[in-house]
Amino acid sequence: MSDPQIGGDIRPVSLADALAERYMSYAMSTITARSLPDVRDGLKPVHRRLLHAMRELRLNPDSGFKKCARIVGDVMGKYHPHGDTAIYDAMVRLAQDFAVRYPLVDGQGNFGNIDGDNAAAMRYTEARMTEVARRLLEGIDEDAVDFRDTYDGEGSEPVVLPANFPYLLGNGAAGIAVGMATSIPPHNVAELCDALLYLIKRPNATIDKLVEMVPGPDFPTGGVLCEARSDVVAAYRTGRGGFRIRARWETERIKGGGFRIVVTEMPYQVQKSKLVEKIAELMLNRKLTMLEDIRDESTDEVRLVLEPKSRNVDPNVLMESLFRQTDLETRFSFNMNVLDHGKVPRVMNLREVLQAYLDHRHEVLVRRKTFRLGKIEHRLEILDGYLVAYLNLDEVIRIIREEDDAKAKLIKAFKLSEMQADAILNMRLRHLRKLEEMEIRDEHVALTEERKEIKALLKNEKARWQLITDEVKEMRVTFGADTELGRRRTEISDAPSAVVIPLEAMVEREPVTVVCSMKGWVRAIKGHIENENDLKFKEGDRHRFALHAQTTDKLLVFGTNGRFYTIGVDKLPGGRGHGEPLRLMFDLPQEHDIAGLSIYRPKQKILVAASDGRGFVVGEDDLIAQTRNGKQVLNVSGGIEARASYPIAVSDDHVAVVGENRKLLIFPLAELPEMSRGRGNILQRFKDGGLEDAKTFKLHDGLTWKLGERTRTETEILRYLGKRAGAGLMVPRGFPRDNKFGG
Repeated sequence: MSDPQIGGDIRPVSLADALAERYMSYAMSTITARSLPDVRDGLKPVHRRLLHAMRELRLNPDSGFKKCARIVGDVMGKYHPHGDTAIYDAMVRLAQDFAVRYPLVDGQGNFGNIDGDNAAAMRYTEARMTEVARRLLEGIDEDAVDFRDTYDGEGSEPVVLPANFPYLLGNGAAGIAVGMATSIPPHNVAELCDALLYLIKRPNATIDKLVEMVPGPDFPTGGVLCEARSDVVAAYRTGRGGFRIRARWETERIKGGGFRIVVTEMPYQVQKSKLVEKIAELMLNRKLTMLEDIRDESTDEVRLVLEPKSRNVDPNVLMESLFRQTDLETRFSFNMNVLDHGKVPRVMNLREVLQAYLDHRHEVLVRRKTFRLGKIEHRLEILDGYLVAYLNLDEVIRIIREEDDAKAKLIKAFKLSEMQADAILNMRLRHLRKLEEMEIRDEHVALTEERKEIKALLKNEKARWQLITDEVKEMRVTFGADTELGRRRTEISDAPSAVVIPLEAMVEREPVTVVCSMKGWVRAIKGHIENENDLKFKEGDRHRFALHAQTTDKLLVFGTNGRFYTIGVDKLPGGRGHGEPLRLMFDLPQEHDIAGLSIYRPKQKILVAASDGRGFVVGEDDLIAQTRNGKQVLNVSGGIEARASYPIAVSDDHVAVVGENRKLLIFPLAELPEMSRGRGNILQRFKDGGLEDAKTFKLHDGLTWKLGERTRTETEILRYLGKRAGAGLMVPRGFPRDNKFGG
């Protein structure tokens, strides 16, 4: 419907459709105009606009510096209508040699440091472009790229830069858009040049061959790339993956036969000050028992000194414990998601990115040569007019002096174009000398020859690629391995071999008592408590398990779903208070409960049993779970639940089983099979109910169970002996009413 008073056409639209349309517009704007780099020049709009503004201010590498506030103001006012802080932050990062492999901004003043300190305010710092930035802009005045209107329509800005430098892979990129992200590490440009030259000759080069020339990222802070070769190749083949980076370290010998470890290079994007704080915190919490002290002796170069507690400490074991617990080892995510020709976001592999760069350089070459050809044609036309004037100088002078419309007369008399006639009329008198004529003729010959060469080049694709080859070779020399900027900084290494770290190296060994209540609240109380009756619990809760352990031990938790969960005793809450719910430390479903608790002992065996009367023996080495989801050992289904898990002592020779019907059966342990997973064999048969508890014991010592604070031992048990899968007899007098043997 239409309302003339409002002056518009009103159409009913569902809210969902309106939101979808607007959100899609917002998403595409974020993807294409903010977060993802263009595969051709590797830049985001803010970086491109920064360089363009600096070029407009003539901040070339050989010129003077200008205040960063002036640069940021120009960028914000003319090209990038966003906050000055965001623009200055982007500019600061381009100047930090620890953040970008090949800086684009040559900064003067405080531009931050690797400790995470911020740069000074923009009114205090100054900047100009580096040689790399000049290369990115090379040829921009020669119609090498398209321009578009700025946001206010008062000026123009480049859609993409000519980019005589493989910036995307050279400096990498990182950004989060809507529903997608990009994360590309920096690389060594000399190695990229080798790959580009090979790809020019062999456009169908395999990823494996290209990875031989580009073996991995080259981070500005150095470090060691520790990744399996197959994983590196797979990452470059798919455009997705990750790279593991470790700090570079060395051992320094000191007097007395001791040593210290010195970290000389940090992993990329790790703030040194925060790393030192983290290591100090781990030392305070006694998580790094082999480390005595850490000192930061860094100046312009990184130097972190690690003092071991003893000369007997193995440096490799100490560093491995640090790699596992701190950011001395990090993982850089690899996601080569870029804008293909500035329009379509997609994940590219290594060959596609390199080829896109070469195609862009080829297009730039053609456009620059075409532009140059147009300039030559224009100049030759003017020179032809000059030569006509010199050959007919007296007549030209007469026409100019005597004719009212000299321009029209010149055009008619000598068949000139308007441009030639204007050039002759605008010629200064001092140019009318013989020497000037000779210079014009020489220039005409030179330009004619250059025009011929350009036309031949534009018709010969092979010659154009040869010219691009020469450019890449020149770049390889400029950023070669023998130059300070071009030398490889990150060492390429294989995945580290497994170093066995004793838990004592990461956790200080102390005696504790693991206490778990009936409602599943757990805590680790210092020392081995003998009298469990002194323990306090929440109102309505009471004691269930109490195990003597060390902080270096692992706790095995058996759920009624038949799964075993593993947690380090050092991870348990301290003895103050009532602890924390044990089920929150792993993924035990709400409908299941804790059936058993034990301390892991290598090579020890354990008895597991379910409510349907089935069970078996399993080695504890088969029970260790690597994830929060646990490890399925006893298969249960329907209404059947796991009921018991009991560690088997070396001297144990019999199994005692008691059912909900209070019938007890004892049979030889040898009758039970040892399995790693399954339902097991029948332990006891029941007419009503099911199994309640089971344990192993030494027949000669008698069967024990707990009665409140006391432990009772029954020796008159021979009448309960039978075969496995029997029904059993009623329990002895004094057996617990809950049908549990107790701890």
